[in-house]
Amino acid sequence: MQAFYIVVLVSTALILIAAFSSLLAFRFGAPLLLLFLVIGLLAGTDGLGIEFSNNYLAYILGSLALAIILFDSGFGTPIQAFKLAAAPALTLASVGVLLTAAIFGLAASWLLHFSWLEGLLLGSIVASTDAAAVFFLLRIGGINIRDKVRSTLEVESGTNDPMAIFLTIALVEVIGSGQGYHGINIGMLVMFIEEMGLGVILGLLGGMMIVLVAGKLETDRGLTPIFVLALALLVFSFTGAVGGSGFLAVYVAGIYAGSRRIPNSASIKRFQDGMTWLAQIIMFLVLGLLATPSQFPAIAVPAILLAFFLIFVARPLAVWLCLLPYDYTQPETGFLAWVGLRGAVSILLAIMPILGNLDGSRTYFNVAFIVVLVSLLVQGWTIKPMARRLNLIIPPRLGAVDKVEVDLPGAVNHELLSYRVAKDSPVLKGERIPRWAMPSLVVRDGRSMRYQYAGRLRENDLVYLFIVPSYSRLLDRLFASRPPVDPEDADFFGAFSLSPLRPASDLDAAYGPGLLSEHEKTLTIAELMRQRLGGRAEYADRVRLGSIILIVRDIDETDHISSVGMSLEAVEPAMNLPIFLNFHEIAQRIRSALTRRREASASPVSQTLDGGEKED
Repeated sequence: MQAFYIVVLVSTALILIAAFSSLLAFRFGAPLLLLFLVIGLLAGTDGLGIEFSNNYLAYILGSLALAIILFDSGFGTPIQAFKLAAAPALTLASVGVLLTAAIFGLAASWLLHFSWLEGLLLGSIVASTDAAAVFFLLRIGGINIRDKVRSTLEVESGTNDPMAIFLTIALVEVIGSGQGYHGINIGMLVMFIEEMGLGVILGLLGGMMIVLVAGKLETDRGLTPIFVLALALLVFSFTGAVGGSGFLAVYVAGIYAGSRRIPNSASIKRFQDGMTWLAQIIMFLVLGLLATPSQFPAIAVPAILLAFFLIFVARPLAVWLCLLPYDYTQPETGFLAWVGLRGAVSILLAIMPILGNLDGSRTYFNVAFIVVLVSLLVQGWTIKPMARRLNLIIPPRLGAVDKVEVDLPGAVNHELLSYRVAKDSPVLKGERIPRWAMPSLVVRDGRSMRYQYAGRLRENDLVYLFIVPSYSRLLDRLFASRPPVDPEDADFFGAFSLSPLRPASDLDAAYGPGLLSEHEKTLTIAELMRQRLGGRAEYADRVRLGSIILIVRDIDETDHISSVGMSLEAVEPAMNLPIFLNFHEIAQRIRSALTRRREASASPVSQTLDGGEKED
């Protein structure tokens, strides 16, 4: 019995140390998940001496933790983000994982003297980006980038695990059977389609079930988040039991449930946040305990070389090939290629060769562990500087806003929000609260009063409003402080302001001719920008027209352009290398090169003719 209490004591102490280490990570910008992993290493066999070698238990705990993380990731991903980046993100999550595994496998087979199938297995293990690492850096790391790029990374990291898991399990079975290349057949493709298809279908049905049960459930609000999480794990386990991808199903269920109105959604989100943190800590600690650092030196050099090959060659090449058909700029593709962090999923998959009793199975685990360490060290510490270097950091659209969603019991048609009036917010300057919002209470200096008797709002007032669901973002601007003034913002948004309703032909007349096509001259500036941007404009989007650049300064609540800036100064490219170009840019460069070649070949002829005329 005493041993039980010692195990609980040590486990709790490790979790507390990992939780306290987050304070250091937030303060110094260290990759938090790397700290969790290092704490597990320091407490393991070669550190404090804690013996943990149960690979099967580690795989079960890691899989459950990953299911919780993926459900929360889907629950927190707006459906608009999925619509915005579904095609490129799913291409990266499927074809991108396969390309990364194949390219990495070639290097692994050469450096580690593996067969190509064994190299491909190692490539499959490290091919997927880690959802926990990517979501942490994007949502908590304070990196403010375009919605399209952020959405692509979030959806890709949430959906690429099933492909890597399928490849790893299939290759373990093929190598373990001893059939070699003959073990790869059309049946594996059929199995993959079945797994992914069942994952999507059962994930959608599971999401509907979660929304239905949570909406009809009349119980204590403290139990609702537990029901939701339990139902999510039910979707995960049932899908896996019938031969589908449980990880894909739980992520799809999270997206569906998160996009619907559920009672007590605020408490569900808070509970999910806590459970996700706990799942990340437990997963990284357990996998850290499982490692034996004294075995690392034997394969350190090839493993580190493979890690750099993955970071600088395999991932960028796979991302570039996948995004060629899509309209991503050169810096955006470069950033997507860089944010390919490897994490607990790769270490978790590295357990599979051990469970499959493959020869040299410990090598897979140790190499994958070193690759993850290098990835978190190199990429985890450089995400924000890289975004800044590629000119992808955009000025904040809103300043600080202090908002709290207040749960209302039962299924209601309104939600209650609490805003704290910030300094310099528009509502302090006399801007009216919309009629569809119903302010009911103001708390000022510890005293509560009805809104009608509160008079003019003051700084730090706490205002409670009943509003229609999904309208909260329209109020954020009223109660937010002005964004911090940065001299670089004026450069980013241009020195001149244009009305988006002005005819685009004015631009052609002033800065042309030949700037626009005949059709484009009939459009407004806003319509021209939306057309050039593929039908949808986002905050901080840019459109180059000859020597001028049009910038989206703001969009309204209906996602239409409400303010446009213009810059006459050429913006230096973020990278001069001819890499990460899409098909459109490649075709444009080829046309430009051919035009210059024709002009160069025509110039001697014209000179000869000119000379002949002079002689006459």
